[in-house]
Amino acid sequence: MKNLALHWKILIGMVLGVAFGFLMVNFSGGKELVLDWVKPFGTIFINALKLIAVPLILGSLISGVSDLKDISKLSKMGGKTVMIYLVTTVVAVTIGLVLVNSFQPGSSISDKTRTELVSSYSESTQKYKDEAANQKRQGPLNALVEMVPDNIIGASSENKNMLQVIFFAIFFGVGLILLPEDKAKPVKDFFYSFNEVILKMIDLIMLAAPYGVFALLAALIVESPSADLFAALGWYALTVVLGLFMMIMIYTLLVYIFSGMKPKVFLQGISPAQLLAFSTSSSAATLPVTMERVHEHLGVEEEVSSFVLPIGATINMDGTSLYQAVAAVFIAQAFGMDLSLGVQLGIVATATLASIGSAAVPGAGMVMLVIVLAQAGIPEAGLALIFAVDRPLDMCRTVVNVTGDATVSMLVAKSEGRLGKPMVQDWDDNYKK
Repeated sequence: MKNLALHWKILIGMVLGVAFGFLMVNFSGGKELVLDWVKPFGTIFINALKLIAVPLILGSLISGVSDLKDISKLSKMGGKTVMIYLVTTVVAVTIGLVLVNSFQPGSSISDKTRTELVSSYSESTQKYKDEAANQKRQGPLNALVEMVPDNIIGASSENKNMLQVIFFAIFFGVGLILLPEDKAKPVKDFFYSFNEVILKMIDLIMLAAPYGVFALLAALIVESPSADLFAALGWYALTVVLGLFMMIMIYTLLVYIFSGMKPKVFLQGISPAQLLAFSTSSSAATLPVTMERVHEHLGVEEEVSSFVLPIGATINMDGTSLYQAVAAVFIAQAFGMDLSLGVQLGIVATATLASIGSAAVPGAGMVMLVIVLAQAGIPEAGLALIFAVDRPLDMCRTVVNVTGDATVSMLVAKSEGRLGKPMVQDWDDNYKK
């Protein structure tokens, strides 16, 4: 076990966690045992990753922006980053709409199943509806207002305020660029050393990744709804997973076309981040690992990765956007609604914009989906139809979100002449140094 690469250890932890969860549900008191004595270790693991998300963004983004030395470089790189993210998001939503209209999974939902699901999850559904209603009441420019914090300490206390932290980090970095070199150097040296400490903390936390993943998946299995509900939504889940798989293929193709890197090398380099994204369902929690893999193993210079990846973890939600498109049309089909082309184009626009404001944490896509449903005139109560399988699909779409972030960072690095030779190797090699 000691000589195994980290991603294999994580995979083994995932398999054992699933097996242990299924075993425990067959024993009286097994579910309570997992929830009381196993799940807390998974929660601790996620909390440790979230703990360093804000410090990582502050340290890496301030260092990355200040190293640009030129405001024009910042605007040029930022423009490329946002444009590529928007294009891949539109592609993801379009793929989702094509698949859900082709397979029409909603037609397989019976009235009995629909009634049962709505009844079972009405309480959880209401929570998401209330949060979405609050966001809608705040006006069209609220997202722009929310991006500028009135207190950076307060903004840094919540991972969901990542856009505010990014705004401050970029603003701070721009200030360093405009200062004379002799005055800026002590501050830049501090944040460089600060960033190195955070990266070392990531190494230590990742040693516990296989155990954290084991605990997370064991708890997921014992908390899952009945198998009958999963079976009823099988076609819907298959449609989403197929769309997500197609996005992974598109990413590997883009990397190969623009950088010449073979798909095997790219996927091997990013696989630990993908597996962690799958188990945590959080792009923000996975961000430290994504940054480590992209810079150390795929050859993206830190100046690019520290700028592109934190932004991607906040605004690039291709997997979430694809899922929202499929889910919206699926719910409409289940209620017997026939959506026009115009309404579906509206779903494309809304899902794209909603993904930008979606927090990089588990379940955030549900809140954004309510807004998409409202825009398309689809009954919001239909949210309960997909609630039963949302968690495993959330895990899958987070993999796509993280892979998309890595892809865009490589494309931007290539365009800036800052993509070096990949060094795909075991994480354990770093730990032995």
